[in-house]
Amino acid sequence: MKKKVLNEIRVFLAMLLVVSSLRSALADWNDVPTGSMKPTIEEGDRVVVNKLAYDLKIPFTTVQLFKWGDPHRGDIVVLFSPVDGTRLVKRVVGIPGDRIEMRDNQLFVNGRAAKWKEIGSQDDTEQGSSLLVEENLAGLTHEVMFTPQIPAVRSFGPLTVPTGRYFVMGDNRDNSNDSRFIGLIDRRRIVGKATAVAFSFDRSHHFAPRFERFFKPIH
Repeated sequence: MKKKVLNEIRVFLAMLLVVSSLRSALADWNDVPTGSMKPTIEEGDRVVVNKLAYDLKIPFTTVQLFKWGDPHRGDIVVLFSPVDGTRLVKRVVGIPGDRIEMRDNQLFVNGRAAKWKEIGSQDDTEQGSSLLVEENLAGLTHEVMFTPQIPAVRSFGPLTVPTGRYFVMGDNRDNSNDSRFIGLIDRRRIVGKATAVAFSFDRSHHFAPRFERFFKPIH
């Protein structure tokens, strides 16, 4: 009887290791505890991460086995912070070779303004009233949030992104811990591409499910 129990434990542990390895190497989901990617991603969202979007890594490491692509400008990626190793979700705004600059919250990529148009406003219990805009980044449009009353870094550069590095920012431009503070991101620190919201719970309302965000694609 004891031998049978031990064998069952070994089988269970082996299965757990296989499942964990597959999750580490192929696909995963990532909890979003902050509002740095609002309005695209809300606090309490669980985003699906495609870890095979760019390469295949050894499970539980950042060691690359095979590579078939690199992040594109505009991709939402999951990465390990170079400051403390925490997992962050940010948007790639600068790829190797790009010249990045920001003037009073106007982003410039290679001398061209990422033009935006106002689409509305949003009230937040923590930030207050924010301006919502639709930004065009290299031909791709996505929503961005500005909150003028918050102290923030709204101008920087110009700087050129070196080989093997990426400049990332949050869509909540005035409330995001991104490359303006943590620096450029090494390619190996990028885990994968965030593709959709798997499910979402409203932390400010007793974790009530936000069904309208379930299985919602993000871009």
